[in-house]
Amino acid sequence: MPRKRALKFNHSEFLDRIGKRSTSSDYQNKQLIFTQGDDADAMFYIEAGNVKMTVVSKLGKKAVIAIFQQGDYFGEGCLVTGALRVSTATAVQFTTIARVERASILNIIHDDPQFSRLLIAHLLTRVARVEEDFLDQMFYSSEKRLARTLLSLANSGTAGKPQSIVLKVSQGTLAEMIGTTRSRVSFFMNRFRELGLIDYNGTLIVHHKKLMSFLQHE
Repeated sequence: MPRKRALKFNHSEFLDRIGKRSTSSDYQNKQLIFTQGDDADAMFYIEAGNVKMTVVSKLGKKAVIAIFQQGDYFGEGCLVTGALRVSTATAVQFTTIARVERASILNIIHDDPQFSRLLIAHLLTRVARVEEDFLDQMFYSSEKRLARTLLSLANSGTAGKPQSIVLKVSQGTLAEMIGTTRSRVSFFMNRFRELGLIDYNGTLIVHHKKLMSFLQHE
């Protein structure tokens, strides 16, 4: 009996199957894509740039929950009937985003079983990332959370795992993501630079293999 293939997400195949059902728009730095509480009526694909996801509690406390990059999808909550956005999506730098209406996504799911498998694989990957982020907050120091966050951002939206990756993310955003202060992030970033794990002089370059080795041996 032949073995069934494991579910694996393929960005290019997913985008091909969406085809002409998407519409692309450009967003300036800090421009809102959608706001927490809005109707969830579409899914999005990042063609270029970065998107920051934030949430605000009832007490007004704000937190960054994710940074998405080129090749990432977000807004999957639209698949639930009557759903509202649970976070706010904001462009980071100049960003180009393809939008696919909820009705189009549901039609493709109904007509294309292969697309449905790709979507399930994507959602499982996203759930795994959320679980990893939760465990980071529970069990790791701020320094390790920062290292793991940099690795996660460096891997996000890439086909492989390059040795060095340029990231466009501020220290303030990193501080919000890992739940610490900007001054602590600055201290850790300086240490990482001294250890040769990153280059940081206006542009942040993450040396993937070195940072991974640092985490494994700490």
